[in-house]
Amino acid sequence: MDREGGSNGGSCYYSVLGIRRDASFSDIRTAYRKLAMRWHPDKWAQNPATAGEAKRRFQQIQEAYSVLSDQSKRSMYDAGLYDPLEEEDQVRKVFSFQFFNYYFYCNLGKKKCFFFF
Repeated sequence: MDREGGSNGGSCYYSVLGIRRDASFSDIRTAYRKLAMRWHPDKWAQNPATAGEAKRRFQQIQEAYSVLSDQSKRSMYDAGLYDPLEEEDQVRKVFSFQFFNYYFYCNLGKKKCFFFF
């Protein structure tokens, strides 16, 4: 994982949002809202030639905002330690652990029950 690249195709999250590295949360939010409105895929749906580019840019903007607006993720990103793929693995591990606990908790006393979410 390249700190400057993230998974957004080669440009750092700060440049995706067009902000400085010392930007405040308010600056990040303002830049995000402006760019999200500009590149929202629904706005470009009538023009198929640019719809794909708009979708790609919107996803980059979303990813950059999700990292830079969260102080712990931003600190890790600034230190070059943030990996968005690792975060997805962590979510899967937590879900699997919760499912495991629910399943075996219900099997105590030889009563079987299943929870569906």
